[in-house]
Parts: sequence; structure tokens; C-alpha cells
Amino acid sequence: MPQSVPSFADLLDSARSSALHLEMRDSYGVSSEADLFARWQATGQADTDPDSPFWAPWTSLIRRITARGVVVRRARIVSEPVSDYIRYEHAVTGVNLAAGESVRWLPRRRASDIALPGNDFWLIDNRLVRWNHFTGDGASAPGEVSEDPAAARLCAQAFEAVWERAIPHHEYKIR
Repeated sequence: MPQSVPSFADLLDSARSSALHLEMRDSYGVSSEADLFARWQATGQADTDPDSPFWAPWTSLIRRITARGVVVRRARIVSEPVSDYIRYEHAVTGVNLAAGESVRWLPRRRASDIALPGNDFWLIDNRLVRWNHFTGDGASAPGEVSEDPAAARLCAQAFEAVWERAIPHHEYKIR
């Protein structure tokens, strides 16, 4: 049964050992970053300052939880050649790294035989899943939380299979 969805800060603050995030879309239309993405498209300039007003809430949160020993890993499955949005994400991923996340990229063609859940997710301590839902145009839709052991197991297995094959950020070349 779905539970109420905590804020990302509450969710990540609840982590004791790990917070895993799998992203599987080639484009996101998240309103909070629309202006930064549009600026990057128009000028090629991206906000890569981890302490900028846009990034500071996220980087402070990640720094806080990694300081407690929580491992934060993010894997992205991407189509190649990549979309403009993925080019943008790649350009700003240094912010995630500076905050303490590990990030890897997996070309979609190398994920064909991995059993993947139907939605992006965060998996906290291999027990709690925060499903990220999106509309058809990539806008955020209400998420949901599950502590179903089968869902957590699927997410853990999928994430580890992706992570094993994925390319560390500093080695992944945009195509």
C-alpha cells in the first residue's frame, strides 16, 4: 500500500547506509530547472557552482548525509546519441560529484537484458523505494513510496546490474 511521500530532505535524512538513484529518461521537463536548461541551450553556459543558490539546498543535503557515512550513488541509463537534456545533465554532473555523489552512465543498448522497474526511483537502505513519476513531457508528477520487499529487491537488483555495467562520469564521453 502506498504511503505518504516525504520530502527529499526527509527521505535522504532517513538513510542509514545508502541512497541509490536510477534515472531512465532521456529528457526531463522539471519546472525548477527550466530556466537553467534554457540558458544552457541558448549560451552553452551552465551553473556548475555547487554553492550557487540553485544547487546549495541539494549539495548541502548530500554533504550532510555523506558526512554521516551514507553512500549516495546515481546511475543514468541514456540513449545514444544523447538528447540535449542529457548533454545538459552531463555538463552539470560535477555538482553532484562535488556534493559527494558517485555518478555513472549506461548506454541504453547495454541495458537491454536488465530487468528494470517501470519508473525512476530512489532506494533507501535497500528497503524503501521512492518512485519518481513524470508526465509524458517530463514534468514531475506526484511520486509514491513503498516498503514492499519485492519492489525494494527489484530496485536493488536493477540498480546493481546497471551500476556494474555503467561508466563512471569522468570516463563517459557524450555521443
